[in-house]
Order: sequence, then C-alpha cells, then structure tokens
Amino acid sequence: MNEITSRKNPLVVHMKKLGGDGDYRRQSGEFLCDGDKLLREALSYGADVTAVLFSGVKPEGLPADIPAYEVPRDLITAVSPLKTPQGVLFACRIPAPASSPITGGFHIILEGIQDPGNVGTILRTAGAFNVGSVILTGGCADPYNPKTIRASMGAIFRQPIVPAEIDDIRALKKSGLKIYGAALSEDSRDVRNVIFNNAAVAIGSEGRGLSRDLLDLCDEEIIIPMLPECESLNAAVAAAIVMWEAARGIW
Repeated sequence: MNEITSRKNPLVVHMKKLGGDGDYRRQSGEFLCDGDKLLREALSYGADVTAVLFSGVKPEGLPADIPAYEVPRDLITAVSPLKTPQGVLFACRIPAPASSPITGGFHIILEGIQDPGNVGTILRTAGAFNVGSVILTGGCADPYNPKTIRASMGAIFRQPIVPAEIDDIRALKKSGLKIYGAALSEDSRDVRNVIFNNAAVAIGSEGRGLSRDLLDLCDEEIIIPMLPECESLNAAVAAAIVMWEAARGIW
C-alpha cells in the first residue's frame, strides 16, 4: 500500500497550496476537496480526480488509475484548510470552460458576490432548479475555494460555471438572451409576474447591488416583494427565490 508520512512530501505540499492559495489553484489548474461523500460525487459526475489522501480505510470504488496514499490523521489536519476535516482529501482538475455558447433556458449572473459560502449555496440551489449556468463576473468568490466547494454540496461537479467579463454579458444579450437585473427600483417588476424563458437574472452583492454597467445592459429590473422595513436580502436567499420563481414559471 502507498503511504506518505512527511509533510514535506511534494504531493502533500501541492495539496496544501491548492487549499490555501487561489493563484496557485489557477496556475496549476487543480482544486482541493474534503470528504468521502464529495469524492463519490466527483467520481459519479466524471470529475478528473488526480490524487487522493486518506487516513484509515481506503475509499471504496476508487478507480485503480487514481493515485491514492494512506497518511496519518494529523497530516490530513495539517493539509486541509477546514477546521474539522474528514479522513479523505483529494485533488481535481478545474474543468475547461464550456466550448459551446450559452443559448436559451434560464441562467443566473452573479456580480461581485465575494462570500464563498454564498456562491457555493447558489451553485447548490442552481443545481436543484435546473439552471442552465451560473455566470460569475465582477470579482466573485473563487468557485474552487474549499469553502465554496463545501457549501455547494457536490454541485461544483455538475453545475456549469461560466466566468465572464461585462463584454461577455453584452454578447449574451446580443445573441438574444434577455437580461433582468434584481434591483430596488420604482420601475422594477414583481418577480412573480415574469416568465424567465430564454433569460438570465443578475444578482449583485447585498451591500452594493448591481453595478451601473450591468444595470445598463438589463432589459428590465425585477424586485422581490417584501415588507418595507426590510431593505434587502442575503444574495444567496435572493438568488434562491428568483431561481424558484423561474423554475415554477418554466416547469
């Protein structure tokens, strides 16, 4: 059985850097995941798992061509960025961007949502409501941050994610996709009265909302009705309501 005991082992050093350094993740094209359940999700949805570290029992169903190493429990704790890591760590390759353009269906655009937990929760919800893609722009949290991955509960392996600049969103609009912006405006339409077919809804951060550049691209602005003393909702909650309404109207 393959074993690693040293924290200076190159694979151990590599995995630790994957968990803590976003620039290193992007340069290496890999990301770090924690837990046997997440490993099963990764294998089930065809993720490219490059290496596995485990403490105790080797994960079941692991293909023979994936390198797996038994390590002491304290090494798992030292490598994982999580406070309470499980007994399995593994690395995956970051999927290449989709080659085909976004067409039809329903999509969510996230702008400037910097909390990885919120981004992960939105990915999880998008997977539940058959959202075509989650488009990230304006400095959103890294979708491959360990906190994002943990919050996504496996959706990171099955939900299409599209990084984009404002010009990319402009191109989507020119291709025929209708763009709605969630905004607190007197002209905003009640989200319950909109059919979101062949459309994307842009959600901004709770503090700043959507940028002027993105709002100027929107065909219409929408609003989630709420009591007047409540100014705004958490971004993940707002996105969940919008995705539910979109699914209800399309399904």
